[in-house]
Amino acid sequence: MKVLIFGATGMVGQGVLRECLAATDVERVLTVGRTATGVEDKKLGELTIADLFHLENVEGQLAGFDACFFCLGVSSAGMKEDAYARLTYNLTLSVAERLARLNPEMTFVYVSGAGTDSLEQGRSMWARVKGRTENALLRLPFRAAYMFRPGLIVPLEGIRSKTRAYRVLYGLIKPFAPLLLRAFPRQVLTTAEVGQAMLAVTRNGASKAVLETSDLREIVGRR
Repeated sequence: MKVLIFGATGMVGQGVLRECLAATDVERVLTVGRTATGVEDKKLGELTIADLFHLENVEGQLAGFDACFFCLGVSSAGMKEDAYARLTYNLTLSVAERLARLNPEMTFVYVSGAGTDSLEQGRSMWARVKGRTENALLRLPFRAAYMFRPGLIVPLEGIRSKTRAYRVLYGLIKPFAPLLLRAFPRQVLTTAEVGQAMLAVTRNGASKAVLETSDLREIVGRR
């Protein structure tokens, strides 16, 4: 399969990229982002674009893909709703609408988050915006679209978040990561498992479009 990854330099995206490059049935990976990944692999190509709202000049390079793993995201901390919505809803839909036109047989996987508000009416701003984004993505004419709602994600293989607050958090929990994975399997995934689950739903589909941590755990087969 041929895979597009948006946000491959973020914590989740780094893990997804590793799993894609390791998968024997993935023949090509193209990352799209504002900065290069620094990874070298014969399967890997990279598009570095300053403004991801404007992909018209690279459309020809975005066609012919079987899957898109959309791992871009920002923290809502300190942001007003319109600014957060621009980077969460508007940007995601701008990319996804273009890809649906170029790749109608594509599987699109969006990294959302536990607690997302599908009704778009709750008190939590980020959850409403994420819910609106999910709902809009599910209306697009992809072959399939899946909304991943992981809770706590434990980074592996030296992967670090680009967000300082998250780096501090993960630094504190790192010594307890094995215990957390055993004690709270319904709430905790690793970066590797997120990538493995994305590949699995692309290969085999899933029974529903919105997948919580427990669903993702079952997909990758962790007991």
